[in-house]
Amino acid sequence: MSQSTTRPRPTGHPGYSETLPRVPESARTARRLVRAALSAWGLNDLTDDSLLIVSELVANAVRHARRTSIHVMVERRTPRTVRVAVADFSLDRPEPTPPTADAEGGRGLFLVITLATHWGTDERRWGKVVWAELEEHG
Repeated sequence: MSQSTTRPRPTGHPGYSETLPRVPESARTARRLVRAALSAWGLNDLTDDSLLIVSELVANAVRHARRTSIHVMVERRTPRTVRVAVADFSLDRPEPTPPTADAEGGRGLFLVITLATHWGTDERRWGKVVWAELEEHG
C-alpha cells in the first residue's frame, strides 16, 4: 500500500486534498481529513454531516470505480460554506434510485442529497468528481 500525503491547495479556494487507495478503509482517512479542515476553519457545526457525506462518497467510489485510487477534497468555498468531493476514474454518473424497503443498501446518495445544501457531479475526461456543499447557518 502506498503512503498518501495531505496537502493544502496552492490556488483557488482554500482546501485540502488527499489521494487514497480505493479500499473501504480509506473512508476513515477521508473523515480525518474533513474533520481537520473543518476544525482549522472553525466550522465545527458542519462536522457530523460532512463526515457522513464523505463516508458515503468514498463508499460509492470504492464500490463503482475501476482504478486503484480515489482523490478526496475539502474546500472552503465561502466563509460559511464547504465542499466535500471525491474524484474517481469511472465515467458512470451517480443516479439516485429509490431503494426497496427490504434493501440493505442503496441509501447513501439519498443521505448526501438530504444533508447537503447542493450536490452534483462534474464530469472529467478521465472520470468524475462527485461533490456536496454544506453551509453553516449562523
